[in-house]
Parts: sequence; C-alpha cells; structure tokens
Amino acid sequence: MLNYAWLIFVPPLVAMLLNLFFGRRYGPRLASFLGAAAVGLSFLVAVAIFFGLRALPIEERSVEILLWDWIHIGQFRPNFALLIDPLSVLMALVVTGVGFLIHVYAVEYMKQDDEHRALDVRRYVRFFVYVNFFIVAMLTLVLGNNLVMLYVGWEGVGLASYLLIGFWFHRPAARDAGNKAFIVNRIGDFGLALAIMLIFRQLVLAGAGEQAGSLAFYAIFDVIESNPSALLGIAVAASLLLLLAATGKSAQIPLWVWLPDAMEGPTPVSALIHAATMVTAGVYMVVRMSPLFELATVAGANVMLVVAWVGGLTALMGATIALTKTDLKRILAYSTVSQLGFMFMAVGVGSYVAGMFHLTTHAFFKACLFLGAGAVMHAMHGELDINKMGGLKAKMRSTYWTFLIAAAALAGFPLTAGFFSKDAVLVADFEAHQYLLYAVGLFTALLTAIYAFKIVFVVFWGQPRDRKLYEHAHEQPRLMTWPLWILAFLSIFGGLLNLPFIATLEHWIEPIYQMGPEGVTAHPSVALEITLLTLSALAALGGIYLAYYFYVKNPGVTDRLRERMALLHRVAANSFYFDAAYDAIRRGLWATAHFCAAAIDQGGIDAAVNGVARGAGWLGERTRRVQTGLVGVYALTMFVGLVILLAYFLVSGVLK
Repeated sequence: MLNYAWLIFVPPLVAMLLNLFFGRRYGPRLASFLGAAAVGLSFLVAVAIFFGLRALPIEERSVEILLWDWIHIGQFRPNFALLIDPLSVLMALVVTGVGFLIHVYAVEYMKQDDEHRALDVRRYVRFFVYVNFFIVAMLTLVLGNNLVMLYVGWEGVGLASYLLIGFWFHRPAARDAGNKAFIVNRIGDFGLALAIMLIFRQLVLAGAGEQAGSLAFYAIFDVIESNPSALLGIAVAASLLLLLAATGKSAQIPLWVWLPDAMEGPTPVSALIHAATMVTAGVYMVVRMSPLFELATVAGANVMLVVAWVGGLTALMGATIALTKTDLKRILAYSTVSQLGFMFMAVGVGSYVAGMFHLTTHAFFKACLFLGAGAVMHAMHGELDINKMGGLKAKMRSTYWTFLIAAAALAGFPLTAGFFSKDAVLVADFEAHQYLLYAVGLFTALLTAIYAFKIVFVVFWGQPRDRKLYEHAHEQPRLMTWPLWILAFLSIFGGLLNLPFIATLEHWIEPIYQMGPEGVTAHPSVALEITLLTLSALAALGGIYLAYYFYVKNPGVTDRLRERMALLHRVAANSFYFDAAYDAIRRGLWATAHFCAAAIDQGGIDAAVNGVARGAGWLGERTRRVQTGLVGVYALTMFVGLVILLAYFLVSGVLK
C-alpha cells in the first residue's frame, strides 16, 4: 500500500479540477458533494497508509517514495518524493479526517449562508475549489520528503488562505483581512526561503555530495549525525529563520496579528485554518527540523528555549486578549493563538510527542467550537456579539451539548482529550526544569477555562438579551450537526491516544526522535505526575467556577473588575497594541518613502539629471546662434581661428 501513497492527492486534486472547469455546468449540489467526498476518500487512503506503515518493524517506519525527478540545476537536485513516516502520517490523518468533517459541514453551511443567497452558482463552486486546493497544498507540505516540497506546500496554503479569508471580497474588511494574512506571512516565508538557501549552501561547501542537492530531511539529519560540523556554522541562523517562518504560519509573537482578522472568511474556513491545516504547519516544521534546532543548542545558542518562550508568551497573551473580547469567532481565534503557544512550549523543550498530541486534540475540539460558532451565527442571522445572545441551549440542543463538550476539552476539564494533552505539555516543561514556563502555562490554563466557559454561559445560559434574534433562532440541519457530534466524541476520547497505560501516540512518534535534550523524554515519577495532573485539574475547575461566578452568579463583578484593572483591560482589549505598532511602522516607512521620493529622488537624482539636461540645452542654444547660414560669417570665423592657431604656434616657438 505504501507504494501507492500518492493516491492520497488524487481525489481532492481531481475534484478541484472538475469543479474548476465543469462545476458551473452540473451545479452546486454535485460540486459540493465532489469536494467533500474527495477529502473523505483521501482520509481512507491515509488510514490505509497508517496501517501499512504500522505493519513494518519500528526501525523501518520511514519510507521514501520517489514519484519523479523534479529539478536538476547544477548541484541543486530536489525530487518530487514522499516521506511516509509516523509524523507525516499523523499529520495526514488530522488534515484529511478533520478536513472531511469540515467539508461536510460546509455543504449545508454555504448553502444557507445569507451572503451566498445574493451570489451566483460560480461563487459556491469556487469555494469548494479553494478548500480542495487547501487540502492538496497541506498534504504536499506534510508528506514531501524535502525542504523544497515543504516550501511549495507552505506557499500553497498561504495562497489558499488568502483566497478563502477574502472569499467575500465585496466586503472591505474581508479584502483587508486576506491582504493582511498574505503580507504578514510573506515575512515568515522569506525567513524559510533564506533558511533553505543557507542549508543548501552549507551542505555544498561541506562536500555532502548528493545529499546537498536533494535537501531531503533524512539526508540532512544523516549529515548532522555523522558530521555535525557541516552545519554547525549556520545552525543558529538557519534555525532562527525557520522559527521566524513558524511564527508567521502558526501565528506566534511577533507575526500573530493576521489570525484574528482571518475570521472575516466563512466559518468553515475559520475551522479549516485554525484547526487542521495552515496554523499547524509551523509546529510541524519545527518538529520535523528539530535535529537542526538541537544542533543550534549544541552550537551555543539555546534556540529551543527561544521556541519555548515564544510559545509561552504567545499563549499567555492570546488567553488574556480572549478574555476581553465579545465577538464569538474572535474569542476562538485568540484561543487558537494561545493553544498554538502551548504546542510551541512543548516542542521547545524537546517534548515533540506532547506537542503533536496537543496539536491532534486541538484539531478535534477547536474544529467543533468553530463549527458550533457557525451554527450559532446562522441561528442569529449573522450576529456574533455574545452580549446579544443568551438562552440558546433551549433552542439549539445539539449545538449546545457539542459546544459544551468542546469547551470543556479546551478548558482542560478532567478526563477530556484537552486535559491529557495540555497536561502533557505542562509536565514536559516541568520535567525540563523550566519552572517559570510551567507557571506561565498553568496560569494560562486557568484563563483558558474562564473564557471557554464565558462563551458557554453567556451564549447558551440565562435569558435572551435580544428577544427578536432569539425568536428566530433554531437548530441547524443534520448535515451540520452530525460533524459536531463526531468532533465532540473525539474531544472526549481523543485523550486515549496518549494515556500512560496506552501511549499509542508516544510509541508511534517518539522512536523517530532520539536526539532530544537530556532529561526531556524521561517520564516523571508517578507521584510527581499525579501532583501535576491535580494542579492542572484544579486550574481547569477553578477557571470554570470563576466563569460561573462572573457571568452567571454575579455578573456585575466583571464591570467592577474592568474598572479596577482599566489599564490592563485597555491594553489587552487593544491586542497589546501590536496592530498599532505595525501601523506606526507602516506610517513611518510610508513617510520615509515620501521623503526619499521628494528629497532624494526628485530633489537630488532628478534635479541632477534635469540640471545636466538643462545645461546641455543652454549650451546648445548658445552654440546654435553661431550657425547663421551666411558663407561670409563662416569664412570670417575660419580666418579668425586660423589667426589664433598661428599666433599660438608663434608664441610657443618664441617661448621655447
């Protein structure tokens, strides 16, 4: 089966091309069916690949499949080849599995969308072309066996996100959000391109032979293992550039600002970007290139710790901002920023299993939350302000229960998938002796529980705050609710993937990474782990109680807290002024460009060039007057010139 792993690309690629060229002819119903069914078939292929790889001995679970020779330019010879190993297969399962449920949901969602009602069939079909392209690009990113294929997929998901975030392009906010996502990610993408060039150049200089030209991951890792000095000189620079790329794609400090605005796209797009595809690319890339990050630590710069602290600060910042927001989708967007930070906290201390475990469970509960938010949005005629909602659990039972389960997993409620994966991250930080980072993560977990259940209590509990909207609210069709139930089920039982007595995910991924920092992969004692589990559970339960106290039992407390902490609230509500800082930089660059254009270009360069032209014109004008057209004047001029020359030669002879 592994030799046919390329089949995973075929269904979404074929569906994309069919819808692109013929979708308008056979209509939106068949177009949406093709788009969703194609991703479902890819998921089945991913499952078959999983079992095919699992049948191999552990030491042989890394298979490279050459599809065709791709680029041959001197020593630069990357191939179009697939890498089938536990990490890439896990990512393929998440991308296609969660992506399939989102596609099914989108079939009904886009049909009911109020914006879509005013549009033609072409727009509906185009949506499924874009989301199929998104899946193809993401599969290229995670299944490619070399850095060049990763880069192609990396840029592909960037293009797809631009098209989908700005899908309602008649809205200025959607257009601006698409442009913002594309431009901000270009900064990170530039870092990735430079890192690839550095690695290739250093391998060539080190005489790595064919390994230099292929840029295959395991070829690079072999060089690191057998001859670390070949990459030691550029390990720090390359890993920092890769981290810059990861902060852009996975929305970490300082390039996280595009992700909240991505909410301008249709809700299935938000779920697809935030749960299963684009934002996980940075985490995957750091895990995939972890031997290089670890080599940078050996070289004297603890880049791994930088990764961990970037994640820790981002997690805290995202959770703090989420507490101040009232837009349902934006609360979940900042939650995604925060949860991605948890993943970086894990991989930054070398606990790649914990990072990938949280990536997997997060895909389950965050997709469920976003799709549930879309159902609420439909029920409330596009309204997203939670302060205009309330009492919806009586009218939307399925949405309420699935949202409650996913919120509990996000909060880390005991025995849910989120509880086990978040605890794995916190335990990894503690075991790496990063106690301050652990404290930041634990406090962030408390804040996460508060804002997660703030949504539940304000949106679904209590009395309706807008009676007119409430009267029109209703449960969504089954095609939108049954994906929610599947994701809710996974949000509860997804933690079984890595329970201590099962450890399926750990046994699946960990054998391919044997170079982790000392002590990180060691398991804590039972007593210590129980203590850390208890603290994590107390943080979750405490946060849920505080949310109940603030938003149900004594709602007036929040207003008083807001007044007492006015400065902190203002800073968090304005997203720590990151957007304002970037806007100030933009204005500064714009002013500098205007100054250069006026003073240097027009006042300097243009003035000099135009001055030479004017001088030549003045000289030509004066010279032109000599040419009178009269023969006598020319003869006189020649005679005078001859006299001057003779006088010159006579004087010169006398002087000599």
